[in-house]
Amino acid sequence: MFVFKYLFYALVFPGALFTIAAGLLLSGLDRKVIARMQRRIGPPIMQPVYDFFKLMGKENIIPAAANRAAYRLAPALSFVSLAFVMVFIPVFGFSAFSGNADLIVILYLITIPGVALIIGGSSTGSPYGAIGISREMVTMMAYELPFVLVLLAVAKKAGGSTLVFSLKEICDYQAANGCFLFKWSMIPAAVAMLLVIPAEVGTQPFDVAEAETEICEGPLCEYSGPPLAVFKLSTCMKMFVMTGLFTALFLGGIRTGNAVLDAVLFVLICCVVTVICITTVHAVTARLRIQHLFKFYWTYVAITALASLVLVWFGL
Repeated sequence: MFVFKYLFYALVFPGALFTIAAGLLLSGLDRKVIARMQRRIGPPIMQPVYDFFKLMGKENIIPAAANRAAYRLAPALSFVSLAFVMVFIPVFGFSAFSGNADLIVILYLITIPGVALIIGGSSTGSPYGAIGISREMVTMMAYELPFVLVLLAVAKKAGGSTLVFSLKEICDYQAANGCFLFKWSMIPAAVAMLLVIPAEVGTQPFDVAEAETEICEGPLCEYSGPPLAVFKLSTCMKMFVMTGLFTALFLGGIRTGNAVLDAVLFVLICCVVTVICITTVHAVTARLRIQHLFKFYWTYVAITALASLVLVWFGL
């Protein structure tokens, strides 16, 4: 019985199936709202689902120069890491797993899809893939610093004199003392996190690695069929994982007492966060050039996150 319970957590809720369903919903909502902002009708919200099954039914063409093992492994690695990371993120009152170093584990697991994209792009043997993976590396180095600073600020705020890396303890602290989003010292960290999310997901204007209008989808240019479908699905899942992490970090104190209502409210808040930090930024901003990306994150975003860390370090 013990084994089946944790299999359910990993495969159904809050793991794979829940993450897939919510991620596809957020991706469809993102495309629909962007279209409305641009005065277009736009695709139906279910369009990402249709696209996924269409790609799953297409032929998988592996380039002759590709490393077949790495080519096939990369999308699976990305998918598994994202399905597993949601198990560590509390859905308000519910926590499937909890430990003393949840934030560190989550940081490593969230990094894996980017590494998988680099592995996949390098395995194709395409020059466009080589350009894409170099851009992905720059992007990862750019947003990781402010991301870590945000996590440190949250850990310090919840721990007081120490650092608390257990996400469950962070959510319990917010339930007792109020959500961090409404603490003035944590507002800079929340703003920084909202800017980290689109870069981590790889959506415009931070999609410099794929940049389909410049380098033909970059690392994914030689992917087709089911492997491409899994990579696209991973992007949708990562959208939910990152917005879910933001919700747990800054709104983790919200509790209804009902597990189903908690899950629904959690997804609805993720929808709002998606529209704020992904959809709106995409609709009003042109693509950020690769040469400006590093400076943007290591100066403006990192300084914003550092401001919260300094404030909470002095007990404010």
